[in-house]
Amino acid sequence: MADSGPEPRTPFSGNWVGTLATFIAPTTFVGALLLYFGFAYTDALYEYFGVDAATLGFSTQDYALRSAGALYVPAGAALTVALSGVVVYYAVRSAGSRAEPPARVVRLLPYGLSVCGGCLFLLGMLGGFAVWPAGAMDTPLLLGGGLGLFMYGRLLFFKLKGANYPVARERTALVLVAALVALSSFWATHAYAKQHGHDDAAYLARHLWLRPAVTIDSPDRLHFRDGQVHETAFPGDAHQRFRYRYDGLRLLAESNRRMFVIPEDWEPVTGSVLVLPADSAVRVTFSPG
Repeated sequence: MADSGPEPRTPFSGNWVGTLATFIAPTTFVGALLLYFGFAYTDALYEYFGVDAATLGFSTQDYALRSAGALYVPAGAALTVALSGVVVYYAVRSAGSRAEPPARVVRLLPYGLSVCGGCLFLLGMLGGFAVWPAGAMDTPLLLGGGLGLFMYGRLLFFKLKGANYPVARERTALVLVAALVALSSFWATHAYAKQHGHDDAAYLARHLWLRPAVTIDSPDRLHFRDGQVHETAFPGDAHQRFRYRYDGLRLLAESNRRMFVIPEDWEPVTGSVLVLPADSAVRVTFSPG
């Protein structure tokens, strides 16, 4: 019988484990990032109201969905910087490939970028050691941005000469710089997610009317600070199960068959959050703000 030749290879033939890992690994990594930053945002948001995020019992899907708002600005800023870098790279590359020497400004650009990058990195180091009052995002942005800018200047320097980069002697350093920039980006994004959660909580505390209004009927008296909510006591009746009604509350969160309700005039220092079971123990009525 004649040999029909080798069987055609499909995308999943051969090393199918490596092929599968190619698809799974990035998805798992991105999912882990969404979960982590979503938890950082949620923890800062409810910490403002004195509630620990672990108490809420949100699912991993809840945390991943809540990460979206905290990642729009960091992702948009990173893509904008990357786009600007690509435009400058091709402009310098075009200038370096011409027969005539590039303009003086173009020749000095790589040196200027590297010097600025070194200064930013030094400033970030000083901020990390509390030499100056750096904010939560200042240190990682200065460290990562300074290193990235310094190596970008090196890249443009070689491209102006028509040489390839990285050169063999700098590959190890380039790998270390890439790891440090990635770590700084992770650090800065975490700090931004925490700050974004705190800012959203402060806004919500000033605009609690955005949350649904809650009226609670309870068989037992609930304890609130005087004047925080309006309490109505029903007359004693053998057929009346719920003896007290509470108005002036807002729903802060609902999770794991529990409701977290908060007074409309909640204050950051003296305010409190009441946790109620979402079952027949109490009767709850919701209404729009």
